[in-house]
Amino acid sequence: MNALMFLHIVGGSVALISGAAALAVRKGSGWHAYVGTAFFLGMLVLTTTGAVIAGLKPARGTALIGILTLYLVVTSWAAARQRDGRPGGLERAALGMVLICIAGLVTLGLLGMREPTGVIDHLPWQVHFVFASVAVMAAASDIRFIRRGRLSGAQRLARHLWRMCTALLIATTSFFQGQQDEFPEAWQGSAWWHAPSLAVLGAMIFWLLRVRLSKAYARFAAGGPARPRVSEDPAEASA
Repeated sequence: MNALMFLHIVGGSVALISGAAALAVRKGSGWHAYVGTAFFLGMLVLTTTGAVIAGLKPARGTALIGILTLYLVVTSWAAARQRDGRPGGLERAALGMVLICIAGLVTLGLLGMREPTGVIDHLPWQVHFVFASVAVMAAASDIRFIRRGRLSGAQRLARHLWRMCTALLIATTSFFQGQQDEFPEAWQGSAWWHAPSLAVLGAMIFWLLRVRLSKAYARFAAGGPARPRVSEDPAEASA
């Protein structure tokens, strides 16, 4: 095992464990900050090394998926840290990165469709379009953010949540479904390996609904159309 692969495995282990912990602990607490930082660092190592390893094979689609996941992690982290909710140079640079990912994934998907097996660089052509769709949604969100110029506390928290959870979902699915050949033969193909990915997806939906419906709930609890106070602090908004 070379050093790059060792770092990739360590980063992935840290990311999966801390990502699960970040979803489980109380949002805005000290523990959430600690495990969130561990998740961010683990994902940086995982995605960077993964993109390099895939690029050297070469596995161009996998490398682009790694870059897309890195983009999601970095923009999620920025959304949680930038309390004023305003876009900066990082968001504009990230938009350029995700647009490159879209172009590359669509190109590879079209090339894969022309292959007799429908596979290019070990990935079916459909996979490229699935991740290109995720990238398009993220890019559209970035463009709206930059044009709007500012996000409310709830909008900023939702941006952080869906990007962090999507990155964790990609990492979880890649490990539990994409690395089946590394498991003992008796364990391979079990439906239980879908449970971690479904748990991450369910947690993402739950937290996004809670954030998006928080205004409506506050209005209902107040007993009328009175305007609720919307916290700019994500810790308070998700309490």
